[in-house]
Amino acid sequence: MTTRTERVAGKRQPIWPKVPADFVRAVLKGHSALGLAFAAAIYLVCLSGSIAVFAREFQRWEHPAAPRIEAAAPGAVQTAFTGAMAQAGNGVEHAYVTLPSPELPWLLITTEGKAGEHAWIADGQGRIAESGASPWTEFVTHLHINLHLPQTWGMFLVGLTGVALLSSLISGLLAHPRVFRDAFHLRLGGSRRLQEADLHNRLGVWALPFHVIVSLTGALLGLTTLIVGVLGLAVFQGDVNKVYALFLPPLPKDDPRPAPLPDLAAMLRQAAVRSPGATPAYILMQHPAEYGQATQVGLRQPNRLAGTDALTFDREGKLFHASYARDNNLGKDILGSIGSLHFGWFGGGVVRVVYGLLGLGLTYLAASGVTIWLARRRDKGRPAPGWERVWTSVVWGQPLAFAVAALGVVIAGAGAPLSLPLSLWGGATLLALAVSGFVEAKALSRACRAIGGATLVLVALGHVALRGGLAGDPVAVIVNVVLLLLGAGLVASALRGRMVRSAA
Repeated sequence: MTTRTERVAGKRQPIWPKVPADFVRAVLKGHSALGLAFAAAIYLVCLSGSIAVFAREFQRWEHPAAPRIEAAAPGAVQTAFTGAMAQAGNGVEHAYVTLPSPELPWLLITTEGKAGEHAWIADGQGRIAESGASPWTEFVTHLHINLHLPQTWGMFLVGLTGVALLSSLISGLLAHPRVFRDAFHLRLGGSRRLQEADLHNRLGVWALPFHVIVSLTGALLGLTTLIVGVLGLAVFQGDVNKVYALFLPPLPKDDPRPAPLPDLAAMLRQAAVRSPGATPAYILMQHPAEYGQATQVGLRQPNRLAGTDALTFDREGKLFHASYARDNNLGKDILGSIGSLHFGWFGGGVVRVVYGLLGLGLTYLAASGVTIWLARRRDKGRPAPGWERVWTSVVWGQPLAFAVAALGVVIAGAGAPLSLPLSLWGGATLLALAVSGFVEAKALSRACRAIGGATLVLVALGHVALRGGLAGDPVAVIVNVVLLLLGAGLVASALRGRMVRSAA
């Protein structure tokens, strides 16, 4: 016979020791409070981030007829830059050249200055072909990065949202001691609240590494200003410029006198010699038309997550600062990989698709947490129908608002100002919130899904009709097909819900 000790030893042991019930209840309350406090911000940041993963694809979708090239010769880059500067006029403070890559096969020149920000796309010979403005893509990326608030405050709020999301993940694990043990247990077909709770918990576990990476890197990116400020106070008596100097090259002495444009072709040739095997990725210029100009050439090293060589030249084309990926220590590799890890901008299209799907899963996680809390209140006899309607307008009003913004850009064209999609999105969001004051939650959900889905279908069809979306960039065709499928899926889900209610 086996002893009791042997029988106990033979049982599957829990992943961590038994957690006291009082501790679990306290953490669960904290988890709920934290999720509710940041619910809308977390949901919006996650949803916009899932879309922003495909920023390059949306840029190509906005310009389906733009010339696509695999590489740009140094002379063509110089010609394109000179042409763009001529169109930008005086007062250009910064200029940025994006060199062709598999994700974005364009020669794109962007300028910033007194006349605002402008962009142009050039062909393989360096001739300006069309405007490079991408208002829809810019709207989505800025919404994710700083919520279209002033840069410092917006990024700080998004960073706090990342901290709240990471804290919610940790508290959620502590509040559910059996979450790993029940990782593949789903109660389907019974109580909707229990079904939602199981799916919420399972998604939290299945994609936990992704959730942690995205929330942690998002918090670090958003709180950069605060982190730099704290380091400046702790190490350099409050001088944050000395902190930035640890990572950024020094700038030449300020000299605003007009000067000839830098010789980018010569700098590209010199950079190719100094970084053999690397692919030129970008050129960043400070005060390009002044004597105090500086030009940085970035080259991407293959098979490295933080693999960018940065060579900085003065006005005469002399190299005065160089940073090579091969010389990075662990800290620099971590810092250099934060952005790529957060957005999934590594490993090609497959990684971006995976990031997009996992991002939508994280978006569902944010939405379902509040839904479960509201359902639990209803089951306990303390329903909050007003908040149910408001939350429904937030969850299903956002896909509708994004679709309306995209439709506006398709109709107005790529030359539309950024204010157009922003105002359309804001108007649709406020309208959904206003309607929630007198429309029942289920009806509001069906209406938002039906109208949002139909609008997505119109976006795809309008793009084909107005932008020639079938004859240009194949990526634009793929985007339109995805929009059609998403739109049809939303409409079908709304109609199915209506038919189920009618049958009941």
